[in-house]
Amino acid sequence: MATRQNHQITETSTEARQAEPGPSVLALLSASTGLAVLILGTIWFAFFRT
Repeated sequence: MATRQNHQITETSTEARQAEPGPSVLALLSASTGLAVLILGTIWFAFFRT
């Protein structure tokens, strides 16, 4: 657990490395995957349909 010493927060190295990917990470992954699918679909539609 983080403690306060001399007006500074002190954490162990393990505590400092821990992070929680929030919902913004999921939103970014979903948006980028959707955009990639849309771009590849447009390229396929424009060049490869017969």
